[in-house]
Amino acid sequence: MVDIFSRLEKNAGGPIGQYMEYAHGYYAFPKLEGDIGPHMVFRGKKMLNWSLNNYLGLANHPEVRKADAEGAAQFGMAAPMGARMMSGQTVYHERLERELAEFVGKEDAFLLNFGYQGMISIIDCLLTPRDVVVYDAEAHACIIDGLRLHKGKRFVFGHNDMDSLRLQLQHATDLAEEQNGGVLVITEGVFGMKGDLGKLDEIVALKKDFQFRLLVDDAHGFGTMGPGGRGTAAHFGVADGVDVLFNTFAKSMAGIGAFVSGPRWLINLLRYNMRSQLYAKSLPMPMVIGALKRLELIRNHPEFQQKLWENVRALQSSLKENGFEIGVTNSPVTPVFLKGGIPEATNLVVDLRENHGIFCSMVVYPVIPKGEIILRIIPTAVHTLEDVKVTIEAFKAVREKLESGYYASRPIPVRADEGFKVR
Repeated sequence: MVDIFSRLEKNAGGPIGQYMEYAHGYYAFPKLEGDIGPHMVFRGKKMLNWSLNNYLGLANHPEVRKADAEGAAQFGMAAPMGARMMSGQTVYHERLERELAEFVGKEDAFLLNFGYQGMISIIDCLLTPRDVVVYDAEAHACIIDGLRLHKGKRFVFGHNDMDSLRLQLQHATDLAEEQNGGVLVITEGVFGMKGDLGKLDEIVALKKDFQFRLLVDDAHGFGTMGPGGRGTAAHFGVADGVDVLFNTFAKSMAGIGAFVSGPRWLINLLRYNMRSQLYAKSLPMPMVIGALKRLELIRNHPEFQQKLWENVRALQSSLKENGFEIGVTNSPVTPVFLKGGIPEATNLVVDLRENHGIFCSMVVYPVIPKGEIILRIIPTAVHTLEDVKVTIEAFKAVREKLESGYYASRPIPVRADEGFKVR
């Protein structure tokens, strides 16, 4: 018999727990003062921040801040006081849904309070125990958690491996026919860790050989990919082949909330059956009004997306030219792959912050295999080419220390703002 608390305590106290606590955890949450990027104030020091999902730079846009403030002033933060099916329905919610559906090329859309819980509830609502799911091996955690609620069978296909998908679709089809169920394929438009695109065009093409529905999580693709930022399906020209499209406001929209879009009959089914929305308070008015302004800016200002991609190309090409491995990304998500353990990763990220003034996400085990480190960089439209230049020089400096064994020889610092002080 294993004591759950003992196991948790053991895991929390080791190197991984120390990394989380000192590098990216309790002591390291940034305190934002004023501007929201690309710089921030961290423990009194100005930092160049590459860890914001503010792709189009809308978080601090004056028109967005004005709309948010006016929405709060007019309605307060509480309204509407009720779920959508009760007293939480407003003309603003309906208008936002219409405009979002039109923007992504779908018949209808339904607002969700949060992206993560929304995806879980979408999956739960779409499937019966007789249905079979086939999903990408690197699907986001919200998809995995949604599938954990599914009482039916599920098959996983190798990441972006179409031969693997075809094989699993055959297994799923045989089982679904036997059980009188259907098949749902789930993938992503842009994979948020490595930045590669889901092969939506090839997946849609498989509908010629198999009968299935396709659900796509395009959280990182909305606003960044495709003509006018209409998403990864639009980028591939297969928007009509995606049956259910999920997008979040937490990335390009620089807000809170999400939406799901598709055929009107299906969206109505979700609208009246998604438990996470049916029994939850409606999305507050300032967020809805603010989202309307954000969508208007995305529609009317293609230069935001153009500037984002100017910075993306500059950053990724500079990294490659200087010998950094960035994998197979073909989106703004830019991973930099390094080798090292958790102590090295912790000292490296602290060095970047304390001595180079650069804040970026660090990914280590158990998210990725032991011995690997990913510096995950998110360029935005408000970064500059000078920011890219400064960052490349800093990365070259920490890479040299990492490869020389310097970080491995240092203890994990006591706190993020105490540099390399020994315990």
